[in-house]
Amino acid sequence: MQKLTEIRWHGRGGQGAKTASLLFGESALGEGKYVQAFPEYGPERMGAPVQSYNRVSDEPITLHCGVTEPDVVIVLDPTLLESVNVTQGLPADGVLIVNTPLSPDGLRGKLNLNGQKLYTVDASRISKETIGREIPNTPMLGALAKATGLLDFESMLENTRHRMEKKFRNRPEVIEGNVQAIKRAYEEAQG
Repeated sequence: MQKLTEIRWHGRGGQGAKTASLLFGESALGEGKYVQAFPEYGPERMGAPVQSYNRVSDEPITLHCGVTEPDVVIVLDPTLLESVNVTQGLPADGVLIVNTPLSPDGLRGKLNLNGQKLYTVDASRISKETIGREIPNTPMLGALAKATGLLDFESMLENTRHRMEKKFRNRPEVIEGNVQAIKRAYEEAQG
């Protein structure tokens, strides 16, 4: 039986959950892992709740279905905690990573956790300070790396930089801002 890690990203349309999932997937692929990265489509309007997913493994992945029991859940928008059951299917040894200014202890009492590990990071603040706008997806990549150790952090950072250079080749400030956001979130994530 292969050891497969499944990740579910929760966000709102426009926050970059799909992009973060794809960047993580490309970084995993760059490390020689087998990977899947895919969104769940629904009402794709700005601000609507959205989900995106990853599967990562050292062996070929033969599953081709939705993720119902994720090992890791990442929440880009903390207001979703009030309207979406983000911990649905998360096992007792799972990891929950939330974009919030609250500490893990400050947030834990508001959630119905059954032993899951909880990490928090203020990705919104970090993105405003490094990128110039509130888009928490890339900082959450740093928090994911710290919380799980699924990928080598430096390799992920370099792979993400390379992918962004293709998209933003004429905007080096955007590339550097995102790289700094990932680094800061990695350093500032608490768990």
